[in-house]
Amino acid sequence: MAGGGSAVQVVSRRLVKASYPSIEPHVLAFSNLDLFSNAVQGSVICVYPKPASASDFNAVVATFEAHLPRYLNYFYPMAGRIVVDPSSGVPELHCYNQGAELIVGDAGVELWSLDWGLSEGSLKRIQLQHAQEVVLSVQLVSFTCGGFAVVWATNSLIGDGNVGAMLVRMWSELVRTGSISGGGPTHDRSVFGPRDPPTYGPSVAGMFMPWDHENEVNALTAEESFVERLYYVEERDITMLREKASSIESGVPTRVQALSAYLWMALAGIVGTSKLLSEEERRCRMLWWIDGRQRFSSPELRASLRDYAGTVTSYVARDAAVGAVMGKPLAGVADMVQEAITSVDYDELYQQMVDWMEVHKPAKFLERSTFGLGSPTLAQTFWSSFPGDTDFGFGEAALAMPVHASLRRLCSGFICISAKPADPGTWILSAFIWPHLAAALESDELRIFKPLTAEYLGLTRGKYRLRRATRPRL
Repeated sequence: MAGGGSAVQVVSRRLVKASYPSIEPHVLAFSNLDLFSNAVQGSVICVYPKPASASDFNAVVATFEAHLPRYLNYFYPMAGRIVVDPSSGVPELHCYNQGAELIVGDAGVELWSLDWGLSEGSLKRIQLQHAQEVVLSVQLVSFTCGGFAVVWATNSLIGDGNVGAMLVRMWSELVRTGSISGGGPTHDRSVFGPRDPPTYGPSVAGMFMPWDHENEVNALTAEESFVERLYYVEERDITMLREKASSIESGVPTRVQALSAYLWMALAGIVGTSKLLSEEERRCRMLWWIDGRQRFSSPELRASLRDYAGTVTSYVARDAAVGAVMGKPLAGVADMVQEAITSVDYDELYQQMVDWMEVHKPAKFLERSTFGLGSPTLAQTFWSSFPGDTDFGFGEAALAMPVHASLRRLCSGFICISAKPADPGTWILSAFIWPHLAAALESDELRIFKPLTAEYLGLTRGKYRLRRATRPRL
């Protein structure tokens, strides 16, 4: 495994079908909310140290071979194919049990040898390419130290981050207990239908821009403007931030609000030093992707969406003058975060988004703030809010987090926050940010953001007795 990109040697590649013969083949229409995701490939990667038991990688492969067919009975659309309707140009899901992909690979290196401070040097070197129309590619990768990785590679049309976490959690539950509580996921997209006629206001109309060459920053500027990092933030530091962001009037902020306030102040600090901006132009913007499952006013709708396997994601953004941010204590900025997220009428926002897409599909759009125009924007998504379970009989993973496809020429900062398995109070962060912001976070005397290392993940060389790589018996 040398150089950038994956150098995993493929040992085997096969298709696995759902085992229930009674499931009727059908075509599943994506909801208008699904279509906002633009059919981009992504994955959830779970990295496991060498199991404490006598189990080896052959046992991991055998577990997937034994349980994946039954698992696909619950996730039947995952065994289908994404096809674009030639008349409408809109993608749809052909659920004919064509099969999910199961790949077995050999990394040929020890886990400790990867650069865990960089996604490009670790996680992105583990995953393998899969065909655009394939809905689910499960990739099992062995390492010579006895550890292994499970890559759940999907397409963003299938669902949002909650669904990505659901894939891993429900797999673990099925293997350990023999069933999935609550009957498994819900695939019915009809809950998010457009009004007749579709109706939306100027605020929603202004949230998105066409995703095309003319609206993107040139490639050289985009490449030179950002660095990517992997960090961890310890629970004690999050607790400290919450204490600093507390006030008599507002009380103790949530973990999300406290960290967002800290990041907003860090961003404002570097924007304030820019020599290209006048005092009036010194502004910065925060963006939060919001999981709407618990934001709707109807308790019945919230309950029905608990295990909904589709997209229920919107976003909220707030622009503020640098002076307005830096002139407040951390508690004041945390109040700004809280107000931005909680003041939205999510019932109306989601309905207007559905109606807007009904009028504009099949064109592709992205969040206007992410293109890099106007105020510098730092976007955040909190996978740490999704329930997780990575133990399917071989212990909890050392790390479980999404790996997004290339951000191409988008020129906004992006931070994805995941909970550390077996220690959900600690967060692991993937960051795509400006070099000045990375330097500010890493040099801050509070030391909130620490570079991720093999030592911190428990993947150090000394922990393993090196052995020859054992190839699976297939």
